[in-house]
Amino acid sequence: MKTITIEEIVKSFSLEVLSGHDQLHRIIKKSKVRRPGLEFMDKFDFIATEHIQILGKNEVNYLHMLTFEECKLRIANIVQYAPPCIIITSQQEEPLGLIQYCTEEQIPVLRTRDSTSELSAKLDAYVVKAMAPEIAIHGVCVNVSGMGILLRGKSGVGKSETAHTLIGRGHRLVADDVVVLKKLSPQTLLGTHDENSKEFLALRSIGLLNVVRLYGRAAFQDETRIALDIELTKWKENDLNNELEQETKFVEYMDVQIPHIQIQLQPGRDIAGLIEAAANNWYLKQQGYSAVEEFMKRIESDTP
Repeated sequence: MKTITIEEIVKSFSLEVLSGHDQLHRIIKKSKVRRPGLEFMDKFDFIATEHIQILGKNEVNYLHMLTFEECKLRIANIVQYAPPCIIITSQQEEPLGLIQYCTEEQIPVLRTRDSTSELSAKLDAYVVKAMAPEIAIHGVCVNVSGMGILLRGKSGVGKSETAHTLIGRGHRLVADDVVVLKKLSPQTLLGTHDENSKEFLALRSIGLLNVVRLYGRAAFQDETRIALDIELTKWKENDLNNELEQETKFVEYMDVQIPHIQIQLQPGRDIAGLIEAAANNWYLKQQGYSAVEEFMKRIESDTP
């Protein structure tokens, strides 16, 4: 399982370190943050442990109302759940005894200007993404009309060249050659690059291109949710698929099912245009529209 350190979130969110500078190497093991409620009162076995604890305005105001000893007792109850760190939001003044007790227990106390809701949303998304299981596959990842698409196929089949054509039509490159896939949930797969190849596109006979330098920031996207898996294959005679509607096929990455389409290559075929059509058609299907159903209704309405 992937892990991240407190130091990484301190840098990513520009958090102020109030105490525990020597404990920023501590590992974050849980992907969701928590706001203490019942945790203030006592130790309960059914409440999850090892989550980052966030003290918002309600929690801090409550602690400010207590005496030093009462405040220390409530903080001690939180500490029983082994939080890797405690974060105070909205630039609030730390409650009595919090720094002292957490220093003794070697738990870093951090502070941010963000509100509780802002920090919770951003931190949850960041930690889930950073700790997500991931694999690397050979292929190209593009964002076409807001839809993440994996382009796969044998080496030299034309994946990068197709991506270049799509960029010229206003779509975006995400990754070339090595695509990193992250599993954010049982239904969600995120495609991104491996940092080394960020913004680069390799074209045979041309070489390495930096698409941002050549075509501007709009030519690149850091990550995208994968909606379609398209495999580019060589043309096969007598193997044409002319059905009105293809049966949906799927491929699996880390147990996440992704709709799969195969496009056969032949000189003169507008592969980039077919990919655009596939993306737009899939979007319409997700909205409940079927061109086949409409076509059949027209046929039936014309039948005497």
